[in-house]
Amino acid sequence: MQKYLYPERETWKDIAQRPHFEREDLEATVKVILNDIKRFGDKALFELEAKFDNVKLDALKVKEEEFMQAIEQISDSLKKSIDTAADNIFKFHKSQEFETKEVETSPGVFCWQKSIAIEKVGLYVPGGTAPLFSTVLMLAIPAGIAGCEKIILCSPPDKDGKIHPAILYAAHISGVTDVFKLGGVQAIGAMAYGTESVDKVYKIFGPGNQFVTKAKQIVSVNDVAIDMPAGPSEVLIIADSTSHEEFAASDFLSQAEHGRDSQSVLVTTDEDFAVRFEFALLRQLENLSRKEFATLSLGNSKIVVLKDDKEVMDFTNEYAPEHLIIETQNCDDLALKVINAGSVFIGNYTPESAGDYASGTNHTLPTSGFAKAYSGVNLDSFNRKVTFQKITKEGLRQLGPVIEEMAMTEQLDAHKNAVTIRLNELTLGES
Repeated sequence: MQKYLYPERETWKDIAQRPHFEREDLEATVKVILNDIKRFGDKALFELEAKFDNVKLDALKVKEEEFMQAIEQISDSLKKSIDTAADNIFKFHKSQEFETKEVETSPGVFCWQKSIAIEKVGLYVPGGTAPLFSTVLMLAIPAGIAGCEKIILCSPPDKDGKIHPAILYAAHISGVTDVFKLGGVQAIGAMAYGTESVDKVYKIFGPGNQFVTKAKQIVSVNDVAIDMPAGPSEVLIIADSTSHEEFAASDFLSQAEHGRDSQSVLVTTDEDFAVRFEFALLRQLENLSRKEFATLSLGNSKIVVLKDDKEVMDFTNEYAPEHLIIETQNCDDLALKVINAGSVFIGNYTPESAGDYASGTNHTLPTSGFAKAYSGVNLDSFNRKVTFQKITKEGLRQLGPVIEEMAMTEQLDAHKNAVTIRLNELTLGES
């Protein structure tokens, strides 16, 4: 783990760099797989599942009886936890519904905007080193609220051809239309191009490894929209002398355990706290079941000690973290100064895990500094805003000359004529 004591501002950009482990042949490899799917459809999918997920499938689509088995397999306590999280996620995203307002911009000129759901969406849910059933809730619930007609979910099966029962239960209660046993690039290709079994969708959502991320980038050029640029998970924690080092260490490691390319950053104004924090981190690391992943991630992780709160917030906004945790005495004041972040967690008793699972906010967030320009997934992610306008005769009489003048200046005669012809017709009608 790297440690920086009072670094100069000109070095901050380098300190804020994320780890980069992309294979040199990644893009070429992904393109070959995508082209196979485009050409051969289901046949390619079956072969790719055998090759990459080590399973010989007799069908890609999850059957109704498999859902029923999954519901029976998971404990009542887990069902209750998932139901509680789903309820909170529903409440928060339901509150984001758009209200249509008609505006009369000029006399007789009426404009309004309508929110319309994307008809077909595809959700990718990783299931490799960790079955991320929480991601099902985060994506399917707002899709359902938005009114998406087709909600397709893909997740990799295990060697027995089964998807984790918690993923299927979450899909069942969240209104997913169809679930397919597809992982990695093959899942993205199937949803982007469509096959005999899998419908082509209009937008793909969900996290994944570097292969999934690259596949989403490639298909987004010509074939389908995607939620956002996404990379490895990350957290930045702001602490001071009053912070609880055990809390901060647990939050730091909760990101580190995602995988070797995750990144955790501690920013503080107190050197003594940084020392206490490191000891707490090492103690907790020893007890993690995913210690190997976390240890690798710590190689990318950083402790940054800065002079004052202004530097802390300036550095934080430059880093633009996916997750930002503020555990300082003046946490509410610092939260007001946040400009760039995916999701913010305020106070000692607001762990990032709450947003990952059950507080109600969405955990599908921009990484790698893209929080400077992108929002996390929300209800708007599943909608399009369509604008409407209606102009009365009197409205066109008043606004028409303005349009004519502007079109004439831009030398677009047909644009001008579209107004002039109408105004002439109105004049003739009056005579």
